Amino acid sequence: MEFTTPLDVERMQRERHARLVEQMKAQDVDVLLAAAPVTVVYATGVVVPAADAARAAHRRAVAVVTADGAPPEVYTPYPDGVPATTDPARVHGGLDLEWDDDASVLAKSLPPGRLAVDDLTMPLRAALADRELVDAGSVVSAAKVVKTADEIECIRRAQAINEAAIADVHAILQPGVNALELSGRLLHSLFELGASSNTVDPIWQVMGREPADRPMSITGDLVFPTPTRSRVLAENDLVWADNGVNYCGYQSDYGNAWIVGREPNAREREHYGTWRALLDRVLGALRPGATCADLTAAAGEAFGRRPWLAHLYLAHGTGTESAELPYVGTDLGADFDAGFVLAPGMVLVFEPITWEDGIGGFRAEEIVAVTDEGHEVLSHVDSSEWN
Repeated sequence: MEFTTPLDVERMQRERHARLVEQMKAQDVDVLLAAAPVTVVYATGVVVPAADAARAAHRRAVAVVTADGAPPEVYTPYPDGVPATTDPARVHGGLDLEWDDDASVLAKSLPPGRLAVDDLTMPLRAALADRELVDAGSVVSAAKVVKTADEIECIRRAQAINEAAIADVHAILQPGVNALELSGRLLHSLFELGASSNTVDPIWQVMGREPADRPMSITGDLVFPTPTRSRVLAENDLVWADNGVNYCGYQSDYGNAWIVGREPNAREREHYGTWRALLDRVLGALRPGATCADLTAAAGEAFGRRPWLAHLYLAHGTGTESAELPYVGTDLGADFDAGFVLAPGMVLVFEPITWEDGIGGFRAEEIVAVTDEGHEVLSHVDSSEWN
């Protein structure tokens, strides 16, 4: 796909590094050891090939960031994934942190001072036994929560690719199609359109309209989403779609509701109308200085009951991870919502749900960025058939 808004990846990387250093100083951290893939990507721009979990744990990249602002040190078994602007003198071979020898090598190379870590293998924990360790989560989360203009453009591009690929999928949605065919069409289209990677296994969950017809947990709660399996879709199936795409390290998040083989009826359209009214109320309250509690209060005015969950779940943030701060209406509780103040550059994925047993309901996702004046919707989810 072609995009008209400029994107400067090198500037984005410089600004991300500066934000990390700023938060390290603010939180009295001298050294940050990044061993989790998303943190390494954020700190350095280094990427590694997609792999199964076991292989990814052993063949990971590692980065060391210092509060003096010097460029990070990078350890990676995949030098071709290092940005061209990185000083070669700061790029080192990969380390297998599941073994004592490599864990010891890394531990001895770290500068002195208060050390924040985001992931520890047992050998690395042992090698760092004499160091003061703090959780890097607060540093990384604080740096990531407000996006730069380039980061927002990456999210916008990821979502545009995702939505264009979904249009190809929707074109073949009909009774008799296998859900795996939808996944194949999506993945084929994504990479033709320029996605960096697929980050969420495509989900096309058939939502049983009665409790006995939908997947439930042992506690009696709805299970969503579930992995896609070989299933032939039938007329009248209510399908909730959910998938994610990566562009230059940033995530899209697509959700929508489809009915196979027919248009929604009047009662089903009422559910969409409720969902739309809820979201419009929430977006009306979304501005810099608002709290997450302001958003849940606005939603509560339009939506009187909460399907399945005890809390009124509304939104999560997105960025280098599919779900990251801010969180709105989650089980973190009302005090968290009341204390979290929204600021320009924060990006939220709104995904409220309406439901009625015997009828079904509606769920879709909208990606929205907080701006200086209010907000900007980054997604363009096509739900026209529900109007």
